[in-house]
Amino acid sequence: MSSEVFVAGVGMIPFVKPGAQAPYPQMGAQAARAALDDARLAYGDVQQAYVGYVYGDSTAGQRALYEVGMSGVPIVNVNNNCATGSTALFLARQAVESGAADCVLALGFEHMRPGALGAVFDDRPSPFERFDAVAGELVDGADVPLALRYFGGAGLAHMRQYGTRLETFAKIRAKASRHAANNPLALLRKVLTEDEVMSAPMVWPGVMTRLMACPPTCGAAAALLVSKDFARSRGLDMRVRIAAQAMTTDRPQAFEARDMRELVGFGMAREAARQVYERAGISPADVDVVELHDCFAHNELISYEALGLCAPGDAEKFVVDGDNTYGGRVVTNPSGGLLSKGHPLGATGLAQCTELTQQLRGEAGARQVEGARLGLQHNLGLGGACVVTLYEKA
Repeated sequence: MSSEVFVAGVGMIPFVKPGAQAPYPQMGAQAARAALDDARLAYGDVQQAYVGYVYGDSTAGQRALYEVGMSGVPIVNVNNNCATGSTALFLARQAVESGAADCVLALGFEHMRPGALGAVFDDRPSPFERFDAVAGELVDGADVPLALRYFGGAGLAHMRQYGTRLETFAKIRAKASRHAANNPLALLRKVLTEDEVMSAPMVWPGVMTRLMACPPTCGAAAALLVSKDFARSRGLDMRVRIAAQAMTTDRPQAFEARDMRELVGFGMAREAARQVYERAGISPADVDVVELHDCFAHNELISYEALGLCAPGDAEKFVVDGDNTYGGRVVTNPSGGLLSKGHPLGATGLAQCTELTQQLRGEAGARQVEGARLGLQHNLGLGGACVVTLYEKA
């Protein structure tokens, strides 16, 4: 028997630049306590915990949660690249839905270093060997960091196929800044114009300016998932439930399609979204608000099409018509997204969960999406993994 899963509490701390953060145990404990307080629960009520981070030693999850309590419950450490936070959420949801536990904590944190992402271990095969080889063949000559090459190359593929203009990516970044201006937890809250984004230094001439990439940040976020019976017995908040969720990994097409969009997870996202819509019995047109993985403005644009928010090739029109913001078809990244909020890898998926939970509760303040009933989350990690989650106002 499967149980309905409710988001009883969420918590998030402000994201900050590397070097300005507290040590990771303090960041993680602060977010966990915030979620517990939001749910009006004690750590002793938690029956399992899944803790996500990318850059950290084994059992860092225990190190963080021991700051909150030492109750002896199972603590599972999770590392799934940029989809780490939502993978912890996926495992927590499975535990509650299956009846294995009634109250589960999902926590994510990250202590990042300045600059581009890189491998920690250089004495063994990289998980990205095949990705690097294909990227090198498809965008040969791009003298840029690999993450930028991946996602810039995906945007370039869209530009070449559909004539998408660089200015369209600038519009996405400017939109993110307008949304972030109303989010006190976002790192970058200055409103930018399209011209300012375009005039920023070019990191890949004709493909990307510096402002089209998300900044590395440090931070933490958490969510408490509970069963219906547990929520009712404790009088907990049952306004938001997880209506459907899917996790996917790469298929052969990622390498065989010879398309940078497939290499960065377009197919994973499309399939995860398809499963979610089918399980929930809805269409993309029913979604009111979306938090998607905009590590680069380019990935936000191609994700519109992967998630079915617009038809293939229509993403530029979707942006130009303002269908991605307030007053349009669906508000995307009201938090400001990764582009403005920042991207502490292990925390990102749970920060998205926090935003959508607040939106469906009607607690998002100046960034509130009016009448929001269905919220979609898309969190992507190269290597690869994609988690798509649908939240419903109960």
